[in-house]
Order: sequence, then structure tokens, then C-alpha cells
Amino acid sequence: MSTLEDVARLAKCNPATVSRALNNTSFVHPETKARIMSAVAELNYHPNIIARSIRKGKRRTIGVVVPNVRLSIFGDIAQTIDREALKAGYSILFCHTNDDPDAERECLDRLRYGFTDGIIIAATGRNMSLIRDIHNQGIAVVQIIRKQDKSLSSIVSDYEGGSYDAVHYLYGKGCRNIGLVNGPSSGRFALRPYKTRYEGYKRAISELGLKEICESTNGIINGYDSGRQCIEKMIDENPELDAMMTAVDIYGMAALRIARKRGINVPEKMRIVSLTGCYVGNLLERSLTSFELPAVEIGANAARMVIEEIEAPIGNKPSIQHLTFAASLSERESS
Repeated sequence: MSTLEDVARLAKCNPATVSRALNNTSFVHPETKARIMSAVAELNYHPNIIARSIRKGKRRTIGVVVPNVRLSIFGDIAQTIDREALKAGYSILFCHTNDDPDAERECLDRLRYGFTDGIIIAATGRNMSLIRDIHNQGIAVVQIIRKQDKSLSSIVSDYEGGSYDAVHYLYGKGCRNIGLVNGPSSGRFALRPYKTRYEGYKRAISELGLKEICESTNGIINGYDSGRQCIEKMIDENPELDAMMTAVDIYGMAALRIARKRGINVPEKMRIVSLTGCYVGNLLERSLTSFELPAVEIGANAARMVIEEIEAPIGNKPSIQHLTFAASLSERESS
């Protein structure tokens, strides 16, 4: 990583002149300033705002990086983080990535050099070296929903256990042809929650001697259209289907709508269960049974953990923590 001194050497001036030019604190000859800015660009130099912030005191700002907050568990979590941070005197900066690694990297760069004391992130997994670098520079980091790196604190749910329990719940309802509409569990866009949900589903299906029926979306993680396409394919190719598990609520909403359009009676002919429930599931015309993640607990603990790390003295930071919460069944009309 380039330093102020590197810029000064390349621009053939002293570090104090570079500092004055970058901070506009006093006059620097235009030709000299042009050389400095050229050197900054060539070396990809970033001012050490982190160290400057430490000298001047904390900014009391936390960045929250999530895929989106629309009709998802992340909306509930983000609200709780905001509320708990406000109680502790912190402000929140939200970044939405839509699970695009490039957008995530841009968000992280803005937060990294934007006077942020800590970051709470549901990461794509494609920028972990950058996230580790940010943490090593003194910015607190807590992972939520997705534990991509064991060296950083995290708060997740037992996705495998929830999926396993959902299969047994539906089996207990008399279902014998149980499908899973999952998010990306393999390939470039694969995410760990979807991988482990599939593992729980597969284990339960195998134990019960049932046929595996699974479709996974690709690309847009929580997109309604990608879920709809998988649901329609599953129904078309499996006329005996009598139950459907969906990775997220928006897929469950799509399943309810498609079933209604096709004249499939829910729950008499097909039961539908979401594996990532949020409050929206209870507001639908036909309420959606779900295994709900404890969004309030996840958000509150994420805020607590990142603030503890921010406020801990240098050299006495808290130990890495990994919390796992179980999902709870909310039985509604769709099952």
C-alpha cells in the first residue's frame, strides 16, 4: 500500500507539500500540485483517513452492507441495528449490493474511506480479502446471515437444521413429494446459507426414503422472477408434487401466486413453507407458513458486537464471536 512519502518521492517534493495539496490547507504551486495528483493516481494512493480519524476521535458511524431490504429478512435486521445503534449514540450508513460483488466492493471502499468506525455485512464472499484488510486497518467488522470467514465475528442461523426440520414437518402432514426451491447453492453466485439448506433437505429426504426434487436459482438471489421460473419448472416436471419449501419469502409468495393461477388448492393439494420467514408472510391474502429467523436478536447482537469492538481499547479488542440462532416455526394457512 502506497504512503504519503511514496507520493512525495514520485512527485519530487516533500511530504508536507503533498499533505497541503491533498488537504487544501495552504497554497501549492499549480505545477507542483499537478505532479502530486498524477503521482496519487499512478500509485493508487488513499489518504490514511483511518489513522486521522483515530487521532481526532471516533466518528460514531457504522456501515451496514446488505443485499436489499425489500420484502426480506434484511429489512427487519437493518431496522433493529439502526435502533440499537441510535441508543448507543451511533449513526448508520446503509449500502445495498443486490449481491453483486462489484457493487459490494464499491460500497466497502466508500465505507472504508468514509469515516466509518465499523461495518456489519451480509457478504457475497467475493471480496473477503478486502474485508479482512479493512478489519486489519482497525475498522470493526461483524458478519450477519452469512459466515464467510471464521476470523471475523458472525451471527447466523442454523440453516441446515431449519431445512431438515421443514422436511420432517411436511412429512408429518402426509406429504411424500417435497420440493425445495433454493437460492444459488453452487457455481459463481453460490452462498453458504443455500448450500447448507440443501444439505439439510437432502439429509432429511434420504432418511425418509423420498425422491429429491430441487431447483436452484442463479444470478439474482432474491429476485421474484428467478424464483417464479424455478417454481413453474418444478410444478411442470413433477405433477405429483404435494409440498414446496422455498429458500426465502419472496419465492414463497411466487409459489402462492402460481398455485392460485393454476388452480392448485393450497394447502389441500400442495403445502408451501418458507425457510426464511419475515413479517410479510403473515400479511398475505393466504398467510405463509415459515421457519422464521430471529431478526431482532440477530440485529441487536450485531449492533452490540460491532460497538464493543469499536469502543474497546487498542490492544484489548474482544475475542472473535460466532453466534448461531435456531429458526422457529410459524404455522399459517399455506400448510
